[in-house]
Amino acid sequence: MVAHQQSLRDRQVAVLEKILNLNHSPPETSSTHHDPSAANGLIPQATPILNSDGDPIWKVLVFDNLGRDVISSVLRVNDLRGWGVTIHLNINSSRHPIPDVPVLYLVEPTAANLNLIGQDLSRNLYADAYINFLSSIPRPLMEDFAAQIADAGTSESVAQVYDQYLNFIVGEPDLFSLGMGKDTYWALNSAQPKDDELDAVIERIVSGLFSVVVTMGAIPIIRCPRGGAAEMIAAKLDRKLRDHILNSKDNLFSTQGQRPSAAAGTPSSRPVLVIVDRNVDLIPMLSHSWTYQSLVSDVLKMHLNRITIETPIDEDNPAKGRAKRSYDLSSNDFFWARNAGVPFPQVAEDIDAELTKYKEDANEITKNTGASSLEDLQNDTSSSAQHLKAAITLLPELRERKATLDMHMNIATALLKGIKDRQLDNFFQIEENITKQTKAQILELLSDDAKGKEPLDKLRLFIIWFLSTEQDVSRTDMERFEEALAKAGSDVTALAYVKRVREITRMTMMTSAPSAPPVQSAGNELLRGFSSISNRLTDRFKDGALGANFENLISGVKNFLPANKDITLTKITESLMDPASASSSAIAKTEDYLYFDPRSANARGTMPAPSQIRQQSAGGIPGALGGALGPGTGASFGQRRQGFSEAIVFTVGGGSMDEYGNLQDWAKRTSAAAGGGPGAGGVGGQRRRVVYGSTDLVNAEDFVVGELARLGRESA
Repeated sequence: MVAHQQSLRDRQVAVLEKILNLNHSPPETSSTHHDPSAANGLIPQATPILNSDGDPIWKVLVFDNLGRDVISSVLRVNDLRGWGVTIHLNINSSRHPIPDVPVLYLVEPTAANLNLIGQDLSRNLYADAYINFLSSIPRPLMEDFAAQIADAGTSESVAQVYDQYLNFIVGEPDLFSLGMGKDTYWALNSAQPKDDELDAVIERIVSGLFSVVVTMGAIPIIRCPRGGAAEMIAAKLDRKLRDHILNSKDNLFSTQGQRPSAAAGTPSSRPVLVIVDRNVDLIPMLSHSWTYQSLVSDVLKMHLNRITIETPIDEDNPAKGRAKRSYDLSSNDFFWARNAGVPFPQVAEDIDAELTKYKEDANEITKNTGASSLEDLQNDTSSSAQHLKAAITLLPELRERKATLDMHMNIATALLKGIKDRQLDNFFQIEENITKQTKAQILELLSDDAKGKEPLDKLRLFIIWFLSTEQDVSRTDMERFEEALAKAGSDVTALAYVKRVREITRMTMMTSAPSAPPVQSAGNELLRGFSSISNRLTDRFKDGALGANFENLISGVKNFLPANKDITLTKITESLMDPASASSSAIAKTEDYLYFDPRSANARGTMPAPSQIRQQSAGGIPGALGGALGPGTGASFGQRRQGFSEAIVFTVGGGSMDEYGNLQDWAKRTSAAAGGGPGAGGVGGQRRRVVYGSTDLVNAEDFVVGELARLGRESA
């Protein structure tokens, strides 16, 4: 029987639970407890460390902003309480003394954080301090901190100091970001940041990727294109991994709990780390997608798996108005786990199916007990003890299911409103066949209010067409487009930069032709769920903004499914993971990708300073990192044709949910084609797996308004 393959999130959660257990390894049985038990709405079945009296050790958790984001993305308050954490606080907040309770710190190793910890120790805010750094603390900082607490006489209060290698945020099982903010793309492509600022950005990326590699437990083969930030990051990471292996007596890849492949020297048993610059393809940062998670990210501005939407205060009385409500799309949400990457119309169908199933299960319980509803069960004493016991056992799970389905009903409602208001289905259908659009068609769309009223959506569509089209766009054509966009209310500042980057992306972009045309159903059978859900939602909108147009909205979007096509990053990944099946055009694009093997004495590269790279050509983009770094390391024919079953794909300058979803679809599709299921497909009979990461997940609005427009102003 094939063992369950741990996801990146599973591994990060295991490390966090060990930290919460004062760095004592919890029993094996609790390694996955945070998901199933929390799904029932109960306190997780944790096994926290006990004191000498046999009682759990209660603790205070103190984190900085990155520590908060790391924890909140994978654990809930219930999980923390299960491990004995009674209160959690930000290190920058005003905190009161709790002198009898030990404190866990989970912070970045910065001088500011170390000063605050020193002040806490001097003020005796807590009992023993267990200090956990999110990344390796530099030696000078450690020496300064040691001198500080020695001078203050508080060193005895420090029980532990650990480097934890957790400075990355996991949003989905195999999706991570470094939480570097929404201006990294600007910093890497602008002439304004100073060399030391650029150095800090690169070092932060290298540190984050090192932590991901340590958490995954295997030293990867590193592949990247020549030139630009990607090569510099790959070379620095290669050197960091080499130094660690050579200089550490007990290195992080030889400890217990790592995968057997971590120690194996064969490249095929190790993952491949693909590092690319964002300019390889800008379209996924701008596109209007049709999958559930992409729509939630675009329409509802999801951040760290949290969204805020407006819901009716009283569904039976819309006159009472609406209230804002926040939801967490967490790992124990069965519906999100199953439908995140699914086209939105199918999600509506699944909501309907799940609601029907819930009603059937609830009716079965009430029928057996004789109660009229689930709410009456607690007050019912006439039922047989056996049936009542079975019903009460199932109640928490049923209520949790109902709460989850109600949440997704509200999310679907908000998405439908956004789709109608912005006509997102029309934009998506046009973008599915964007290369077939003529200049006249694009100009007509930009000028017609009936085809979308949101200026930013029109600007996004135009940039996608401009970067995709093979047609020549003259200066006169461009002036017409800019005039139409300006009349529609769009800020065209970004186009000055987009014109410069177009030549680069046209050379690197590649999209496979759709394997089948977009699926159109002849009737209502394909997605009958949309019709069913509309019956429930129409009442909610009877007196609202959608009103009678709601059914028109449903009928307009319900029968459209996206074409099955791989975007540029997926084609690059395929050519490096499975060159035997990749297209010749994709292989040609990656033929000269550099090859770094931190375990090899030969495959290594050079590391010049950013100031040196800036002086070299960057394709005409001011300030961009470009040019070759030096001889580097080319791949031999055998290395170029080497296959992998596991990959980490990292984009420098921002990532998108579209790319993550497309990569996961490709991995599932190709694994199934090779045999299907765990233990089949990929290389060596293993299921193919792709972990996707970026400097940060940036939605289209932030990318266009915050970064492209900023670069456009500098380019003008």
